[in-house]
Amino acid sequence: MAKSSSLNVRVVEGRALPAKDVSGSSDPYCIVKVDDEVVARTATVWRSLSPFWGEEYTVHLPLDFHHLAFYVLDEDTVGHDDIIGKIFLSREAIAADPRGIDRWINLSRVDPDAEVQGEIRLAVQMLENGRGRCLRCHVLQARDLAPRDISGTSDPFARVFWGSQTMETTTIKKTRFPHWDEVLELLELPGTPSSLRVELWDWDMVGKNDFLGMVEFPPEVLQQNPPNGWFRLLPFPRAEEDAGGSLGALRLKVRLTEDRVLPSSYYQPLLELLMESAMGPAEEDIASPLAVLEELTSGDCRQDLATKLVKLFLGRGLAGPFLDYLTRRELARTADPNTLFRSNSLASKSMEQFMKLVGMPYLHEVLKPVVNRIFEEKKYMELDPCKIELGRTRRISFKASASEEHVRETSLGLLTGYLGPIMDAIVGSVGRCPPTMRLAFKQLHQRVEERFPQAEHEVGTVGQDVKYLAISGFLFLRFFAPAILTPKLFDLRDQHADPQTSRSLLLIAKAVQSIGNLGQQLGQGKELWMTPLHPFLLQSISRVRDFLDRLVDVEGEGEAGGLARALVPPSVTVREGYLLKRKEEPTSLATRFAFKKRYFWLSGETLSYSKNPEWQMCSSIPVSHIRAVERVDESAFQLPHVMQVLTEDGAGALHTVYLQCKNVNDLNQWLSALRKASAPNPNKLAACHPGAFRSARWTCCLQGKRSAAGCSRTHSAVTLGDWSDPLDPDAETQMVYRQLLLGRDQLRMKFLEDTTWEADTEKGLMEGDCPNALAWQRTAAVRLLDVLEELDRVHEEFQRQEQDHASSRPLGP
Repeated sequence: MAKSSSLNVRVVEGRALPAKDVSGSSDPYCIVKVDDEVVARTATVWRSLSPFWGEEYTVHLPLDFHHLAFYVLDEDTVGHDDIIGKIFLSREAIAADPRGIDRWINLSRVDPDAEVQGEIRLAVQMLENGRGRCLRCHVLQARDLAPRDISGTSDPFARVFWGSQTMETTTIKKTRFPHWDEVLELLELPGTPSSLRVELWDWDMVGKNDFLGMVEFPPEVLQQNPPNGWFRLLPFPRAEEDAGGSLGALRLKVRLTEDRVLPSSYYQPLLELLMESAMGPAEEDIASPLAVLEELTSGDCRQDLATKLVKLFLGRGLAGPFLDYLTRRELARTADPNTLFRSNSLASKSMEQFMKLVGMPYLHEVLKPVVNRIFEEKKYMELDPCKIELGRTRRISFKASASEEHVRETSLGLLTGYLGPIMDAIVGSVGRCPPTMRLAFKQLHQRVEERFPQAEHEVGTVGQDVKYLAISGFLFLRFFAPAILTPKLFDLRDQHADPQTSRSLLLIAKAVQSIGNLGQQLGQGKELWMTPLHPFLLQSISRVRDFLDRLVDVEGEGEAGGLARALVPPSVTVREGYLLKRKEEPTSLATRFAFKKRYFWLSGETLSYSKNPEWQMCSSIPVSHIRAVERVDESAFQLPHVMQVLTEDGAGALHTVYLQCKNVNDLNQWLSALRKASAPNPNKLAACHPGAFRSARWTCCLQGKRSAAGCSRTHSAVTLGDWSDPLDPDAETQMVYRQLLLGRDQLRMKFLEDTTWEADTEKGLMEGDCPNALAWQRTAAVRLLDVLEELDRVHEEFQRQEQDHASSRPLGP
């Protein structure tokens, strides 16, 4: 049985941040750390004290992580970035509510003494000798200490306190992974038994020493179970300084999911219930387990549930029947075609997640060229008279400031100059749209036409276009337009747009939205300044109808591709781009010149590279040979964002390739992709060196043998969630089960115990509802509760086995 832990983190926005620039503003970005390891960095929002990021990350990590921290910084083009403040969340605080944290949290000041990290290895003994009781503290080593010096390392020493006695180890220079292997003995003095405290410090020749962390053990622990092993370093206990909101606040959404995933066979009854729901007759839609599940979820939980269900049904090759089932339910309860799919129902959320899961490469192919042009050209465009800034018009006319009319005319030309290629790319993309998406849209088109037949509506009303609006509402309003508005959130760009480009994207997204609405609301509302665009929009609408007709003209009734275990086949490239590469062998070149620029491709089978994407000769590393993928300390080569790929050849020898990425996000994404690709590999390394072997010693722990054992733990479990992740039906079903558990009491009360609901239902049946609905719903609820009870029992049994196994193992260091 596999254990899994994941953090879903959304950095939504900030407010009331302090100004750090002379302009009276800031350029804020946010760094996300798990146990002092940077896992994500938001893009910078330029010139804003109330930034909106909206960036979301799913971090898969070990079960024993301790805390999550958010640091807000102001980006400076010259010098170091200014730290604005931080938010610290312990694992216990996050786990306290299974639904997660969703609120504004004030930033706190950053105290250098509290910024500790790493672990220390100790072996403590209580001994008796001729002079009395003695405490022997064997200080072996430490790892992953905070860098306190400009070199990116520290000069650590340990200081041991027991009662009034103090002893120190030697100082080891320029390392974050010191090996002391020193035994310090302290005699017990008369009086009350004392705690043992071990502090680590960075020695400085000038000024005071810097604190690196501490551990403390009370007297009863020393007597009963003397410490022996690795221990996490902690800051000095002190109340966290509350800045009182003077540093601003972040709105965060954080949810921790910790689970034990059972073997596949145990999930079959729940899976069968869910599959039966989608494949069952239409008259049972209101009483199926899926319908009950939808009733129990709302808000963010509904979006999470939609993602898990879409993945589950994709894995079974049944995404089409699942979406068709939800469409039938949505249509059955929709009387007005104007409101169809406008709410955040499970049907709407599922189609939205489905498009992201299967259509992201298609989206990139269609939109990326024009979005890149908009970012690169940085044209000033504005149609709203209230927002026109004539001072900026020198970018349009160098003779003098142009009039408002001239700005609007020029902006109209620029907007249509971007919208034209976007619409050309969209309407010409029928053959590139994934067949699975086309089949889903075909089913949707047919169901809507059956529910709202065109003959029942007068020409010119919404009803005539409802079969188009259902598809365009998803494709244009929930897919293309949001991607144009915030390209960073759809991986179309690495950075958020500057304020001017952001405004241009907003105008283009509004136009695409109007086209997707088939002009239903043109000329209405408060944005009459969009009127100059109306001729272009109306001309595009007929092209969109023709595009949608061709899009749904696809053969096949079932799921394209049959059963699919993964979204991305092993042979498909999942990540590519330029990296700087260096071999482990010594070189006479200076460090910077030893790194050579190469273009890399990663698939599930190989990591290949060549001089450029068009180069005919390629070298490759089999993914099956990878034994670890880890970060490299900046001090190793005096370069940032370096990682190492450790491989094993046929003779069992280890080799290392060093790769430098362009920024921390690029580094995290490559680390994650390589770890996921090599996840099934056997004989993974438990430890490695985060430095490099240079000048006859390791730069991290200063050991003099290349073959010396690794001084730091590897992090193969830490990966980032991504749309291209392989489908994992067991993990997805486990998460659906957890979601059901949150609403189990509500389910039991509503369908089995609540007589008021029964009376209301029976009244509805008397007024013409399906006569078997009540019985069907009761049956579905009973079956669902039985399955949940059995899964509960299995989880408890496995937990008992784990506890018995743990208690039977011999204790060791």
